[in-house]
Amino acid sequence: MKFFIDTANLEQIKEAQALGVLDGVTTNPSLMAKEGITGKNNILKHYVDICNIVDGDVSAEVNAMDLEGMIREGEELADLHEQIVVKLPMTAEGIKACKYFSDKGIKTNVTLIFSAGQALLAAKAGATYCSPFLGRLDDISTDGLNLIDEIRQIYDNYAFDTQILAASVRHTMHVVNCAKIGADVMTGPLSSILGLLKHPLTDSGIAQFIADYEKGNK
Repeated sequence: MKFFIDTANLEQIKEAQALGVLDGVTTNPSLMAKEGITGKNNILKHYVDICNIVDGDVSAEVNAMDLEGMIREGEELADLHEQIVVKLPMTAEGIKACKYFSDKGIKTNVTLIFSAGQALLAAKAGATYCSPFLGRLDDISTDGLNLIDEIRQIYDNYAFDTQILAASVRHTMHVVNCAKIGADVMTGPLSSILGLLKHPLTDSGIAQFIADYEKGNK
């Protein structure tokens, strides 16, 4: 399973990259605004800055809701860097744009997916990634992991190339469960990745090793 980090914070991206397990980045206008990145030119530059840190795909989201606008913005984003993936909304216009970009060999990420039917449409349109938001489903007492399981079954049934990008990951167990189900990618905060490092028996074992070493080497 690929690990993406869902942020626009360059320091967090650098930390994840230094860990050696980062495969890409997802971000959106809300995450850009959170980091104080505003204005078209600044946002476009920030996408390039992210691409220069990581080795993998970087999802960059269009803001337009009409097909013409999505195509215009998406082509501008794709021209920024070869690692850019055009992020499109799960709407009729978004699916049309996905098909347009797929036919041109431009990578796409169809986002805000909350049903298996939506994921099926994204795959039919040739999306590189589909992004089911499991955390947001959990927020409304719906099983987000079950959705990923359903999408996995459908994609496997028909050998779709579209990768399941588990989005809105909130914590470490989301990561583990997505890996067990067979999600191709997970994207979440840095804490969800770092949490995989931790176990109390590891901590106590290291403490014991250090204590024993010091006893024998005084």
